[in-house]
Amino acid sequence: MWKLLTRKTSHATPDKKLITAIRSIAGFAPSNLELYRLATMHSSRGKEVNGFRESNERLEYLGDAILGAAVADYLFKKYPFKDEGFLTEIRSRIVNRESLNNLARKIGISSIVQFDPKNAQLQQVILGNTLEALVGAVYLDKGYIQCKKFVVDKLIQPYFDLEVVIKSNSNHKSRVIEWAQRNSKEIRFEILDVKKNKNSKEFSAQVFIAEQPFGLGYGFTKKKAEQDAAQKT
Repeated sequence: MWKLLTRKTSHATPDKKLITAIRSIAGFAPSNLELYRLATMHSSRGKEVNGFRESNERLEYLGDAILGAAVADYLFKKYPFKDEGFLTEIRSRIVNRESLNNLARKIGISSIVQFDPKNAQLQQVILGNTLEALVGAVYLDKGYIQCKKFVVDKLIQPYFDLEVVIKSNSNHKSRVIEWAQRNSKEIRFEILDVKKNKNSKEFSAQVFIAEQPFGLGYGFTKKKAEQDAAQKT
């Protein structure tokens, strides 16, 4: 009997922790806890069933689309006299990988994401993906209206000063390319190396201006490495 009680308690504790975290992050209790459990599971921890590895990647795909739609809807209504170019740029600054990683860290995603602890660096690059998967879980669990409310009330308004976002430009690659074009310089980005780890890849990229090497950058995706190289340039 004691073993049975202990087993039940050990299973209940992670669920209770997850429910508490979802309440804190989203402001409501989950109706379908399994969706949120899956949303927090990286492929490095997923079990393989019938040739399919359990992970949050499908929810990430869905959440990416829903998050983009919710942010687009919010900006469209907030800035009724701005053109589509402005709206697209501001949305991209809010939902880009670096921004989502920072946001996920602030709201506590790191405390619930499940990943292979042997790769300590992995957590730093999967937080934004997990946040997108969480948005996908909320959408499936509560519907679009409540999911949009979650995105606006719990993610955008508390953590983004839109006036600051408008004035900033964290897209270093675009800035370097614009500078090169203004000065009639040829520019290209080259991936120099790809280091393969067990569960991830690390890319190194370099900027060449007029065939002269400039900034050398690193990242867990090609885009991240190119942005790092552009920032150093």
